[in-house]
Formats: sequence, C-alpha cells, structure tokens
Amino acid sequence: MKRFLVIANILIAILFASCVPYKDTVYLQVKETALNDTTQIITEAQKPYRVQINDILNIRVKALDQDNVQIFNPIGEQNLNATNEQRAYFDGFTVDLHGDIRVPTLGKIHVLGYTTEEIEKMIESKLLDEQFKETANIFVTVKLTGLRFSINGEVGGPGTKTLYQERVNIFQAIANSGEIRDTGDRKDVLIIRQYPQGQQIHHLDLTDVNVMKSPYYYIQPNDMIYVKPLKVKALGAGTTALQNLTSVLTVVSVITTVILIFKL
Repeated sequence: MKRFLVIANILIAILFASCVPYKDTVYLQVKETALNDTTQIITEAQKPYRVQINDILNIRVKALDQDNVQIFNPIGEQNLNATNEQRAYFDGFTVDLHGDIRVPTLGKIHVLGYTTEEIEKMIESKLLDEQFKETANIFVTVKLTGLRFSINGEVGGPGTKTLYQERVNIFQAIANSGEIRDTGDRKDVLIIRQYPQGQQIHHLDLTDVNVMKSPYYYIQPNDMIYVKPLKVKALGAGTTALQNLTSVLTVVSVITTVILIFKL
C-alpha cells in the first residue's frame, strides 16, 4: 500500500509539474492591480520611422502634365501577374549600403535616417529647383513598400511576412504568423531591431497589459521576432494535464509489462 501511495504521489507530481500554467498562456493580464471591467492603457507614442539600409521605397510623382513625370513612376503595375513583392522589388527604390537611392534624372539622394515625409519634401524641392516650375503643381508621395518582418520560433507560421499597413503592433504580427504555440514563451518575446549603429535585442512580456506602453509594442520594417520555447518542450513533456497523464500511463504500462515478463 505504501509503495502504491509513493508511486501515486510521484505520478501526480510529474503530471502537474510539466503542465504549462494557465497564467502563462493568457495575454494582456492586469498585474499588480485589481481586475476592473475597463482597463485603460495609454500606449507609447510611436515615433516616425526613419529609413534604414535595404528598405525599399515606393515613390510617385504627379503633375498637371502627367507625361512629363512618367519616368519617375513605376511601370510594374502593367504586369498583372506580378505579386506585390515582385513589383516592389523591381519598381521600388532600394536604399543601398551608403544610405542612398538612385532616382531618374535626379541621381543619388541620401535618405538614410530620414522620414518618408522628409524625403517627399526633399524630392519635391529638387524637382522644382532642377526641372519644373511652381505652375507644374508637382505632388510627390513616398511610402515604404509594405512593412516586412521575420518571425521564428514557437509560432504556427514562421517566416518572412509583409503587411501593407503603416502601423503594426506585436499582436498583429503574431496573428499573421499562425499564433504562438502552447510551448512558446509569451513572457519573453524577443524583438531584434536594426539601428544605424547595429542590432539590438528588446524583450516583451505579452502576458502583461503594460506591454502596450512599451516603445517596442509597434514593430518596424526589418524587425526579427523570436518566440522562445518553454522548458516543457525541452523536457519532451506535454503541455496539458491530459497529455502528461497519457505519457505517464504509457511509461507505467511498459514498466509493468517488462516486470510481468521477467516474473513469468
């Protein structure tokens, strides 16, 4: 009887020790304060994105006489079979290793570290100074060709994604990547971000509602997101009590069978 109780206690300990706690799977928990019906969070003001190396810019120039500015505008839209990524690659303006783009008739323009609005004014000013008059009513728009990021680790759909939005938060990025698996660590999601001086790693706790206050809550182009595995995956244990119970019963069954065979 004592042996049975010891074995039972061991099985119960194994059963629950390897389970992923419920609180580790729930997003945006209100920690350190009482839970109210309404939780107000003031998110961090997002700073304007400044262009980095390898970004691809979409530049459009419009004027009263559109034929005069046709050379500046992409022609890939005529190819209906091309994907958005292909059009962006062939018709966009890629920021080179020196932080420059090459624009027809204008030559190289240094854009590294500038916002898209600043680049619009820069190009518009050069066009008016060098080629057109005020009466041409030049109108320039500059946009990033989608927000491109990579995500790896414990998610349903790892890989490189492109979202055609100006603002994307970490939850939207994950939602477009197949959600975090049960074996993923939601308390320490890594954002690897590119800066002019190099790359930096930032940490986000997605189970804490205050993550929305983080300056890294909104992702940026070329971000790399990594969701680490929980220890239960390294141990090979299940993520739920039922999975653990099944594993334990299987092991017990095998051991019992081996003992009975040797006794025969």
